[in-house]
Amino acid sequence: MLKRCFKVLTGIVALTLLIISFSAINAHASSHMRTPIDYHRSSETVPYPSSQVTHSKDFWVRVRINKCRAYLMKGNRPVYTMYCSAGKLENKNGKKVSATPTGTFHIQEEHGKTFYNPSAKSGGNYYRSWNGHGDYLFHSVPIDKNGNYIKSEAAKLGKEPASHGCVRLTIADAHWFYQHVPVGTKVVVEN
Repeated sequence: MLKRCFKVLTGIVALTLLIISFSAINAHASSHMRTPIDYHRSSETVPYPSSQVTHSKDFWVRVRINKCRAYLMKGNRPVYTMYCSAGKLENKNGKKVSATPTGTFHIQEEHGKTFYNPSAKSGGNYYRSWNGHGDYLFHSVPIDKNGNYIKSEAAKLGKEPASHGCVRLTIADAHWFYQHVPVGTKVVVEN
């Protein structure tokens, strides 16, 4: 009987810790978020993580396509949340699938201050590759061929998946990401 009570108590403690951890993630994600969303400014009203955090072994990036959020993680704890818009949903074999691949990737060496893709009729600023050596990027909200931000696309940021497969960020977030997230950083992309 004592063994059974101990197992039940252990299960309750484990469940409580899981709930607290989940609550902490959600509390962080909403407590400092800038509302309404301003595609020019940082997503949160608090400072970005320090270089001690971004250069530690347990720093990584988690992208949630359907939640339109990118989380800068230290271990299992989010330290900063960014509004994002990843790949728009497409119908494939009767299922809605994002144009953004899911799985585990790493920040690659390809990066730059600006790019423009004539076939997509858009580009972005402050880009960092995370898959396909330039095929999939983190970058700012889209720009047109003249370098102007496309306001209709920027309005989707943090609200709906909208890209051709890249992960779009606010201008400020993309600039910080471009400057501070090291090559080799793990990136986990989930629906």
